[in-house]
Order: sequence, then C-alpha cells, then structure tokens
Amino acid sequence: MTFYNVFFLYNFFGDKMKVYIDLIFLLNYYLDFLLLLTTSITLKRHVSLKRISLGAFLGSFTLIFLFIPFSKFMLFLFKIIIALIMVIATFKYIDIKYTSSNLLYFFMISIILGGFLYYLNIEFSYTQVGLLFVKHHLNINAIFLILISPIILLIYLKQQKKIKSTYQLSYQVKIVLQNQEYLLNAFLDTGNQLIDPITNKPIILLEKGILPEDNLPFYYIPFHSLNNQNLLKCIKPQYIEIENKKFNSYLVGISDKKFNFEGVTCILNNKLLEELS
Repeated sequence: MTFYNVFFLYNFFGDKMKVYIDLIFLLNYYLDFLLLLTTSITLKRHVSLKRISLGAFLGSFTLIFLFIPFSKFMLFLFKIIIALIMVIATFKYIDIKYTSSNLLYFFMISIILGGFLYYLNIEFSYTQVGLLFVKHHLNINAIFLILISPIILLIYLKQQKKIKSTYQLSYQVKIVLQNQEYLLNAFLDTGNQLIDPITNKPIILLEKGILPEDNLPFYYIPFHSLNNQNLLKCIKPQYIEIENKKFNSYLVGISDKKFNFEGVTCILNNKLLEELS
C-alpha cells in the first residue's frame, strides 16, 4: 500500500539510481502490517495476525500497478480502493459504519507515520541555504525505516491511551460563590472519595490561591491521609455547574498541594462519575 508514498529504497551511484522491487515489496508489507496492527489495537478489533498479514500482503502486492501510468485522480481513487480492500480483508465487513471507522483510522495512522518519516527525510536529506533547500545524496534507508516506524506508532498508541484515560475525565467546572463565578479546568479523580462526616456531603478539591480566602466563611473537616489525621479547609458554594448540570450538595476543599495534571486546578469527587453519566 503506497498511501504515504515515501517508502522507496534507493542505491545511489552518481546520478544513477536503482530500485529493488523485492525490497520495496518487503518494506511496504512490513509497514502495512504495522499500520493495520496499530489500527486494530487503537479500535480494539482483536483480529488475528493472519488476517493482518493478509491485508498487508494485498496492499504490498499492488505495487506492480505503480508502473502503469495513471492520472493523479485515478491514482488517488486507486489508493482509496486498495485501502478499502485491505481494511475489509483484515477486519471483515460488518456494516458501513464499522468499515468506515476502520478505513478512517487506517488513513489517519498512515498519515501520522508518513508525515513523521517525510519530516525526518527532509531534516536529514536537505540543507537550508537561505530560502532554498538543497538535497544531498542521503535518504532514509530501509534499516532506519524498520527501526523507527514501530517507535513512532508506539508513541502514537501511548498518546491515544493517555487521551482516553485522562482527557475523557476532564471537565470545565463553574463554581458560584457569593455571586461570583469561577471557571476552572477540572479532573474527575476516582480516588477522591472525600466526604464530610457531619453533613455527608462529597468534597471537591481546589488548589490553594484560586479563591479569595480572606473573605470567605471556611470551616474545617477532619480527614485521614497516609495514616495521619489532618484538617481540610472547606467552604459551601452556592452551587457548582458541570456540563450544564447544577449541583448544590458539594463542598469545596482547599488543597495545599499542587495537582500534577496539565492545567488542572480542581479535582472532582468520585460521586460525580455517577451523576454525570
């Protein structure tokens, strides 16, 4: 499958250039296998390696059509058709939505990998002279592609996992206090199960310095932390609002520690997981 169009092996001899079809076939098979495998892992399709191998083989076998002259439109259409055949061969056809999702993610992952490799090729193969880029006799070779491609896709998978596990539980929360509104980036932490033992109200946590503490009526709630008993400074807001839902049965606690989340200054209570679903 030549969707990314950067995977040709060249052996330079002056101005002459040799193309090794067998190496191109094997390299494209390897990259197609990685792309289909990454698509399967991303979408949790759980297909067998045999089906992934079949899809990769079909994509690589079509390299013979590169030597047939096509117009740009026909070549683009041909690539779409081949990608569709690869996706159906690998993941089967269940319905249009299922197949479209497989095809879309396959293209997205192909673009990510191809873009990275193209960028690396530009970085290592060209030198900037003023506003011009001059090409060397240096290309990303097969060994480099074989080694770097799985690393790029592994980074992609880890970032996808981070997005699913972290950003799905990220919210914007509005805290209304003494007729003042405070908009904060919040994270719903399932580990935050703090409850006021007197009022039985759940507690959300804010970083210290977010609210003007000098003029607020605080009170202290005992809680246990690492086998130590401490006091948490809390306040009762008028209400908090998340995704256009208002809650008036929560307390706001002030944490002396910084939260180790990107841009997050509020930790929501686990109880909100049920109420927001």
